[in-house]
Amino acid sequence: QVQLVESGGGLVQPGESLRLSCVASEFAISTAFMSWYRQRPGKERELVAGRAGANYTDSVKGRFTMSRDDAKKTVYLQMINLEPEDTAVYYCNYGGLRGYWGKGTLVTVSS
Repeated sequence: QVQLVESGGGLVQPGESLRLSCVASEFAISTAFMSWYRQRPGKERELVAGRAGANYTDSVKGRFTMSRDDAKKTVYLQMINLEPEDTAVYYCNYGGLRGYWGKGTLVTVSS
């Protein structure tokens, strides 16, 4: 099975930037099948950047950018101008909702 490991989360102040990474195991076919989700406190899990960056949730457009390195089986999420509303556990996904998930990395945006 595919294993996913996220990293890069932490505590930042509003307006700052953060870069998340997700490394997939050798069983992953392509990073083209990978996406980023997040779950904010008290809310349902939502798609942030889908289809390897082909689409973004409206609330993050212009601020978040997904990129990938298929040779390293790694995807990234560059987040700029972070807001308190971006506070969430961010999850890496392979293969869609019925696919595989990482354990998540916590991003906290607070002054």
